[in-house]
Amino acid sequence: MTAPSDGADDAASKRAGTAPEDAVPAQWAIPRGLIVLLVAAATVVAITGARAFSGVLGPVFLALMFAIAAQPIQNRLQRRGRPAWLGMLAALVVVYLVLLGLVAAMALSAAQLATALPDYSDQFSSLFDQVRSLLEQLNVDQNRIEQALSGFDYGELVGMLESALRGLAGIFSNLLFVLALLLFMAFDGMTIGRRMSVVGRMRPDISHALSTFAAGTRKYLIVSTVFGLIVAVLDGVALWMLAVPFPILWGLLSFITNYIPNIGFVIGLIPPALLALLDGGWMKMVWVIVLYCVFNVVVQSVIQPKYVGDAVGLSVTVTFLSLVFWSWVLGALGALLAIPLTLLAKALLFDIDPSTRWMGVLISDRPPDDEPDEETATPDPAG
Repeated sequence: MTAPSDGADDAASKRAGTAPEDAVPAQWAIPRGLIVLLVAAATVVAITGARAFSGVLGPVFLALMFAIAAQPIQNRLQRRGRPAWLGMLAALVVVYLVLLGLVAAMALSAAQLATALPDYSDQFSSLFDQVRSLLEQLNVDQNRIEQALSGFDYGELVGMLESALRGLAGIFSNLLFVLALLLFMAFDGMTIGRRMSVVGRMRPDISHALSTFAAGTRKYLIVSTVFGLIVAVLDGVALWMLAVPFPILWGLLSFITNYIPNIGFVIGLIPPALLALLDGGWMKMVWVIVLYCVFNVVVQSVIQPKYVGDAVGLSVTVTFLSLVFWSWVLGALGALLAIPLTLLAKALLFDIDPSTRWMGVLISDRPPDDEPDEETATPDPAG
């Protein structure tokens, strides 16, 4: 008599109500709480590692954003029948010109500012005396006045401003590394379309997540660039009409800080407002603040969020928290790339799995259009 096959054993065990021997016992199943703890621990380790290697990860993400922004140039030339290498070369030339132009303009303007700032030491002393006189007229105790003003020094103010500008220029400090990465990414971009087609056939969910991330990032960069140019021109012209020194530098600063959500406007306002105070007094500073508020609040707080919301689909709270988080992880570069990095995290954590895409609804800037009605959402008990 021959022994029954393994399939017969499994079938017999199922009919008898017993599990086969190779089945995992219920008591060996991993508790859900342990899974949550493991995921939390892995997240902490990943964040700590990202912060430790921020000097490398920051330029890598910057190069990735430039590569994503320039990819349509390669795709358009390839669709027109041009060689793939021609599209790669065109994309590289455009990105290199933009990046090198920004760095050159920032470096030149910062150097001019560093040269001119020492000339305002007398104006700072006069302003300092005005503040002291105002406090004395308000009957503030002399000792308190000395304590309040003892920490202010023009040399320290100049040093802080120069340090801030160097930190902004330090975003592009690894310029050669970024340029080299862009070269390699543009080379890979020649075949990225065929690769994504293969991924789409094999793993459509992954292809959907990555395509959504690339499209959202590209739209965000386009919208932020267009409105950043508008704000930079308006701010630069206003500063030029008010005779504030270095209007081109402050317009360029407005353009760059436009990529920083929520607080970019304030960062771009502080340096020209302080310089206007030293150059022309309180009234000129007030005019700078008023014009900046009019231009930036209307453009960045009323018009731009409509288009940015359509592009990225992130709520205001998530946008602000992403700014805080990525600034803490990657520094100043994280503030500039907070929205694209959040879109990447969303694609890898939520969009990549259909069972977790519902979380994207919670962090979206608007509710879904196809909300289920009550009759279909709640079953009829009598039915």
